[in-house]
Amino acid sequence: MGKVYEIPVRTNAHTQMIDITQEVKKVVTDSGVKSGICMIYVPHTTASVTINENADPDVVRDFIMEINKIVPWEDGYRHMEGNSSAHLKASMMGFSEMVIIENGTLLLGTWQGIYFLEYDGARNRKVYVKIMEG
Repeated sequence: MGKVYEIPVRTNAHTQMIDITQEVKKVVTDSGVKSGICMIYVPHTTASVTINENADPDVVRDFIMEINKIVPWEDGYRHMEGNSSAHLKASMMGFSEMVIIENGTLLLGTWQGIYFLEYDGARNRKVYVKIMEG
């Protein structure tokens, strides 16, 4: 039913977006699957994954600026670890994405990239990728 691949991610900032598109594309190539689905999954409660523009670095800057406004780090939260903001952001963005594979290629739009999002860094993280043929 397909192998699960693991991509290690090292974050170096409290809140960060890391473009992992090339690493996911490599997994697809290495799988040998020509037609199917690529699932990208983040097994952390204070990190997430999303698809967004990867051509203009200001998109990343703007995203981080706005997500921190929407869910500020300190806001009277009661969670004893002090990282409620990170949990909220991760749940809002989501822990998985699915991308169609056709002719051995991810069917991402011209400007789309796959991003790992860190909300409680710096940390060593991982992303799981599962390729389903079909």
